[in-house]
This record gives sequence, C-alpha cells and structure tokens, in this order.
Amino acid sequence: MFNRSRRNLAHWFILSMGGILLFFSGTLYYQEAVQQQEVIDLMLYKKARVITANVRYKTYQGQKRVFLKHLPVLGNNPPPADTEINYARWYDTEGNLKRYFGQLPQKKLNPTFEFETLKITDNSDVVPQEIWLREITLPVHYQGELIGYLQMAMPTTRAQESLNRFLLLLISTVLIALGVTSLTGWFLGGLAMQPIHLSYQQLERFTAHASHELRTPLAAILSNAQVGLLAPMEDSASKHLRLEKVAEVAKSMNTLIGNLLFLARRAGRLAPESLKKVDLNDLLRELIQSQSVKIAAEHLNFKVDFAEYKIVARVEPELLCQAVMNLISNACKYTPTGGMVELRLFIKSGQVVIQVADNGIGIAAADLPHIFEQFYRVEQKTNSANSFGLGLAIAQQIIEAHGGHLSSKSELGKGSVFQIKLPL
Repeated sequence: MFNRSRRNLAHWFILSMGGILLFFSGTLYYQEAVQQQEVIDLMLYKKARVITANVRYKTYQGQKRVFLKHLPVLGNNPPPADTEINYARWYDTEGNLKRYFGQLPQKKLNPTFEFETLKITDNSDVVPQEIWLREITLPVHYQGELIGYLQMAMPTTRAQESLNRFLLLLISTVLIALGVTSLTGWFLGGLAMQPIHLSYQQLERFTAHASHELRTPLAAILSNAQVGLLAPMEDSASKHLRLEKVAEVAKSMNTLIGNLLFLARRAGRLAPESLKKVDLNDLLRELIQSQSVKIAAEHLNFKVDFAEYKIVARVEPELLCQAVMNLISNACKYTPTGGMVELRLFIKSGQVVIQVADNGIGIAAADLPHIFEQFYRVEQKTNSANSFGLGLAIAQQIIEAHGGHLSSKSELGKGSVFQIKLPL
C-alpha cells in the first residue's frame, strides 16, 4: 500500500514537473523560432534595399523608364556562386514580370508588401527536394512615385538547422531533467510517506497492544463470573471473593479505557484559551499533599526542592498535575522500600524545569529509548504486571501539548531522573 502511494506521489510529481518543463521548453523553442525568422526577415530586407537603392529611373526618349541591367543579382553581372538568394524578380507597377533571376516565377504579381513562407520543390538535384523559403515583396518608390516591385526569396535551411540543434538540446535537457525529477520524486515520495508509515505502524502496535490488554481483564472477569456461578448457593464467601475480583479487574479495565480515550482525544497542542497563569509552586505543593501521592510514596522518603521565588507559567493545571503524578507514580513504583524520590522545580535558561528523581532500580540502556511508547513496559522483564504501560506516554503527550519537552536519564541500579521543560 505504501509503495503504491509512493509511486502515485512520484508519478504526479513527475507529471507536474514534466508539464512545466514541456511548457517552458515549448515557449523557448517558439521564441527561438520567432527570433530566427526575424533574423532572416531582416537579412532579406537589407538585401532587397541594397538592390532597390541601385535602381535607376530616368527619362529615355521622352519617357521615364526603369533601368535594371546594372543591378546586383538582377543585372547583367551574374551573382556570386555562394549567394543565399534563391530568386529575385522585378515587376512593373501593373504587376507584370520584367526581369528575374533564379526560379521561373509566376507572370502576374499580387502587389502587396509582405513576408511569406513558401514550400517549393527543388529539381536541381538528381532527387527532387522540398525546401522552405522566406519571401519578401517590396514596393519600390522614386521621389514618392511607385516605379515597381521587387520580390526576393532565400532559403531557411540555416535557420532550420539551428532550430533542429536547439530542439535536440531541449529534448536532451528535458529527458535528463525528467530523469532527475523521477529520482527526486521517488525520494521525496519516500520522505512524504515516512510519517504516514510511522503513524500506521504506531496504529498497528496500538491496536495490537490495546486488544491484548483489553482481552486479559475481560477473560479474568468472565472466568471469575463463571466460577462464581458454579459455586454452591450457600457458599456466599466464595461468591463475595469472586465479585471482589470482578470489581477489581473491571476497575483496572475502566482505567485502561480512560487512558486510551485520553490518548485519542488529547492529540495536538492545547488551545490557548484553555491555558491559565498558575503559580507552579502552589500547584505542585497542592499535588504532593494529595492522597494519591501519599499512598504512592508511603514506603519511601519523599523530598521536594522548589525555588524560593514564584514561578508563573501558562498551563492547564489538571493536565500538568496528571503528568507530574504519572512521573511520581512511576518513580515510586521502581524505587525499593526506604528509597528516595525527589520533586524539583526551578527556572533554567528561560524555561520552567520540573524534575522527578529517584534512586531506584533504574532503566536499562536498551529500554530507555522506548519508555515513552504506548504499552511499553520495562516491568515485563521483571515479571511485574501492575501497569498498562501508558503513564509515561500520557505524560509526554500532555507536556508536548503545552509546547514543552519531556526527557529522561537513567542508569541501571542507580536510579532515574525525568525532566519536564515548559515555556514561561
């Protein structure tokens, strides 16, 4: 599925970039073709002006006549062998042909000043070839009087060869660019799919772990209920014990479902309007006086180390207390009787820092990168099953929702330090 999505992203990227490349290549080719045609037109016009500048118009035997014998190309002197002019023609004011060089022309002329592109067949070679010509028809005036028309044409072979080379260069460039674009699209598609793939893997793990964790208490409830039903009617003590176990497992299951709902509903940053300015000294002192902390730390030495000045930050009080409580509970759980758990609060580098430190069993280096993952439990390796592995994940999600950061340091056998950083 992910490879198919990656291919689709790469295909669309290539199509979009290919369309852009083709559009710009076509635009460049069009501009080059227009420029080449303008060069030919300018050259053709200049050659025509050279000829018309040498036209002699004078009175001969009482009549004004046009003399053409001394003209370049059209005159008596043959043009050079390397001339680019394919043909030249002189028409009188009525459009009748008077003189020409090169290909035999049409007898009559449509007297309009224009450039025109023509396609003709060249029979001078053994095999007839079709060539493209650019033709100009230029009216010639002498002292404001129209004396005739000059028509000339020259081949566009050189321009076409230049355009063909330019087209080949464009095609090569586009193909290379498409190749690079294909590799880039595949690479970028992979980068785009990484978060989705990671989220999908996390969802798969979450679903597998959640189904397993929910199945276990349900099986316990079912088995205790069935055993209770099989017990004799007069054995009320046994039934009461089974009902207590059912209630205990149902309570545990309710806690698990509540944690799952919390993780699902509290994704993303908290809304600014839900945050309040709170004195964290007072908030955390109230927390450590709660019954939950007293029960969790009843077998330990619990210490506090708060800054002597007020520390005010914008937080959601209940959620922050839940995150800190999860860290305290985790520390108390893995600290042997008589051990020490310390809660610290201070400001460092313009940030609020809350630390929960203990001298308990610590966390192995292999487990440390995974402790904030949902359902990950270090106690699985110590044969303890007193939690669902969601407390640290919930704490991390709460801190990140505040725009903060939760980290941990630990050494096996020496204890752990969990640190919360919050913006002021």
